[in-house]
Amino acid sequence: MDIHIWWLLAIGFAAGLMDAAVGGGGLLQIPGLFNTLPAHTSVPQIMGVNKFASANGTLMATIQFVRRIRVPWKMLLPAAVLAFVFSYVGAKLVAYIPTAWMKPAILIILLVMVVYTFCKKDLGQVVRTEKLTQKENALGLLFGALIGFYDGVFGPGTGSLLAFIYVRFYAFDFVTAIASSKIINLTTNLAALTFFIPHGYVVWQWAIPLAIANFSGGLIGARLAIKGGSSWLRYGFMLLLCIMIGRFIWELWRSHFGV
Repeated sequence: MDIHIWWLLAIGFAAGLMDAAVGGGGLLQIPGLFNTLPAHTSVPQIMGVNKFASANGTLMATIQFVRRIRVPWKMLLPAAVLAFVFSYVGAKLVAYIPTAWMKPAILIILLVMVVYTFCKKDLGQVVRTEKLTQKENALGLLFGALIGFYDGVFGPGTGSLLAFIYVRFYAFDFVTAIASSKIINLTTNLAALTFFIPHGYVVWQWAIPLAIANFSGGLIGARLAIKGGSSWLRYGFMLLLCIMIGRFIWELWRSHFGV
């Protein structure tokens, strides 16, 4: 077997584990693919391979979570439908929207998220027992549409943003929030694949091994998240946000100063 395939398996497993546990698997997987796949590989092919593998890892994580964690299906299913539609719309409009504008805005959002999570010691630590209100169900539709569009146009940190929304605005514990975010994430991944697969952007000899690795990592990552509980996930979530902030600062610095 080609050494690149073995490296793909390592990247896919680590990304699947990280994504299932706290989110942000794309922070590992996308740079890993750019560095591992042949130089002539096009960007749409890299993104197609990434989305196919990510969908499989997210599917496994979703299965593990919903078998063990009670999630608000009444709010999530309609939100997932809107996320699917708006993710597809975002993917179609990506050529017309200057994504460079989004990076400073997302950096500010990430900074607010990490400071807020650090200062609110009890954030996401209490299991909610009350049913969602009609207003919260309606807000779920709005958040599903916004997150779906963002994922279709840009993508990085989608699961983390959604998990924070569920913790902050719905008073979910971190385990329930991450479990709920996986359902929406799975939907947006499938929406992207409805574009990538028909256009031939999924290179199967790379996508299938990477998907198997993602699938395995998602299985273990979800079980670690459930076993570790909300207290452990809070620290993992803050660490992930700090890594994402560092990445965005580096990208902005490089784009402005040509480093």
